[in-house]
Amino acid sequence: MRAQALQLTGDFSIDALEYRELDVPEPGEGEVLVRISAASLNYRDLMVVRGHYNPRVQKPLTLCSDGAGEVVSVGKDVTTFQEGDRVVASFFLDWNDGPLQRNKPWPSALGEAQQGVLTTYRVLPTRALVRLPDQFTYEEGSTFPCAGVTAWNALTQFQPVDADSTVLLQGTGGVSIFGLQIARAFGARTIITSSSEDKLARARQLGASEVVNYRNTPEWDRAVSELTQKRGVTHILEVGGAGTLPLSLRAAAPGGLVAVIGILSGTEQPLSLLPLLMHSLQVQGIYVGSTAMLRDLVQFYADHQLKPVVDQVFPFAQAQDALRAMDKAGHFGKLVITLDDASN
Repeated sequence: MRAQALQLTGDFSIDALEYRELDVPEPGEGEVLVRISAASLNYRDLMVVRGHYNPRVQKPLTLCSDGAGEVVSVGKDVTTFQEGDRVVASFFLDWNDGPLQRNKPWPSALGEAQQGVLTTYRVLPTRALVRLPDQFTYEEGSTFPCAGVTAWNALTQFQPVDADSTVLLQGTGGVSIFGLQIARAFGARTIITSSSEDKLARARQLGASEVVNYRNTPEWDRAVSELTQKRGVTHILEVGGAGTLPLSLRAAAPGGLVAVIGILSGTEQPLSLLPLLMHSLQVQGIYVGSTAMLRDLVQFYADHQLKPVVDQVFPFAQAQDALRAMDKAGHFGKLVITLDDASN
């Protein structure tokens, strides 16, 4: 059997990516062969393509960590899945449950340390797969592993969000929109930032309690203080990086959680520790999460009749255009690539 894949083979650039035909191995013990129907993009994928994530990444590399599809064959002694099962793959192949371990599970991350899922067929270990309920399309299912699990990890594993929480979400990308939906489902008050009035209006339609345009209000921590009667917010999904972390620390309530997730504005900047110390803040790094978290998240969305927000779907032949759209950052929620036509 042969598969079609989009790979990073030479120069680090979107234009240098190549569609290649690959051999597909038979699934071995504890493995299944999945026909990938959809893959979703994360900012990490753009960083990998440009060499900013790991300039020493081994090539050729099949892109993307997030994919969903159908099991088409199973390996020896596999009883947990069968042909026809709908599945979504975890970001890490080897972080199945429990806390993050030192030196693990980074070598098992799809789309960088391991070959990714932007391919029509992929052999995957059953330990890293989660069943996808019928109520979700493959396009929707493909959005859960990285962005969805990251938001779930940040809001449920350290200081679990509840109806007494106030959650600040930065921007309207995948992690923040998942975070908005999760926080709302728990009954929390939500505040979301963006430079786009159109996106802020869409966020209100999704249930955002308050919105702040950070282009009009660069010191948005002051706006957050006013919206919370100077109490601050209990949870912050910090996706901006070094450029926005000082504002997040000032916007947090005493004892609040600042979940550091993204590095859109860089990784290094002088930082005052006074807000951290004076308000007894918890600053928690978040690096996606485990297969168990993915399973819990998918079940949570199913139980609460929620749907991941997919902004745009690109055919496999236009995957490079999807990456260019990611670079422009005009999307709301997730960008997805469908592979169904390519695998027929």
